[in-house]
Amino acid sequence: MKGVVWVVAALALLVCAGAWWQSGARWRGDLYCFEQPGRVWGLAAVPAGGTPICPESRTVRAEVRAGQTRVEQFTFPGWQPEAVLNVLKAGGFTQLTARPDDGVQLEVVLTRGRERVMYLAAHQGPGTFVTVSSAPAR
Repeated sequence: MKGVVWVVAALALLVCAGAWWQSGARWRGDLYCFEQPGRVWGLAAVPAGGTPICPESRTVRAEVRAGQTRVEQFTFPGWQPEAVLNVLKAGGFTQLTARPDDGVQLEVVLTRGRERVMYLAAHQGPGTFVTVSSAPAR
């Protein structure tokens, strides 16, 4: 009987340790900044040709984990400044302000309810680098 109790206790400890490890798995992965991997801002799938990425900075990782900021990044082949912007607009965001696309970068501030999002698409080599970021709504 004593042996069974020890086995059950050891299994319970392993289950708890596994749950604790899995709860932090998102923050250790390369795509830690996405609440829903494979989706833009949780709204829809990443457009064709897009590759999701997250900043490598430990500081940004800590800020995202603490809920101080939210950021998602994508790369696209060629100049596709509106690929992710169209997903955000289809998801209910409206354009508050914008700097015109000058062929080098496109900057847009979007809003949806109390949420305000900064959208930046810039040339990076032969492709497009997109960053979507916001501070939590207060």
